[in-house]
Amino acid sequence: MNKLMGFFELREMNLPCVPWKEYHTGDTLDDRFLWSIRCAKFRGNDLNLPRLIGAEASKATAFANRLRRQINGMVIYYPYFIAEKSGTLCVSRDKVVIEACHDDLWNMVKTGTQDVTIIIDDEKKNTEIMGDISLLSKLELNEILSHVSKIRKHFRDELFNKDILLEWSFAKKCGKDKMPIGKRYLVFYEIRSI
Repeated sequence: MNKLMGFFELREMNLPCVPWKEYHTGDTLDDRFLWSIRCAKFRGNDLNLPRLIGAEASKATAFANRLRRQINGMVIYYPYFIAEKSGTLCVSRDKVVIEACHDDLWNMVKTGTQDVTIIIDDEKKNTEIMGDISLLSKLELNEILSHVSKIRKHFRDELFNKDILLEWSFAKKCGKDKMPIGKRYLVFYEIRSI
């Protein structure tokens, strides 16, 4: 499963995901908000693709137009959000691994370290926690885990020889001033098989 398929899979599974839309030349982005622009290729390597995160509407529109001319794929956009906690969820047939960090997922990607790792082994009925156990509350952990059965059901055939990796954040909406707005929510924004 590549990035493009992942965007559609998240939506199809009805997981809480970013409200993305495909960008078409001429689309107007509301200048009261900041925007994230991402892309996915129809074919070929789709790792480390260009993206723009948290940009004003005019800059985001120019970037999206440039991407549409350069990439053989789809350009998407969605409102920027402020992540308070982020991480990955790796689902296999008999194990779940959650890695998490404070703030944005890039904190984990850049350093290669996470603040907490939680390994739940269904076969052994065992849970191992390494790192800052207080980073995720029991409620937050349960909210992430509440989606595992849906993921396993949806990908039951793939899970015989692959794992499903999702990226997530507990986030808040924000305005143009980057100030958080409203209630915090769980959002998934990437899914792929590995």
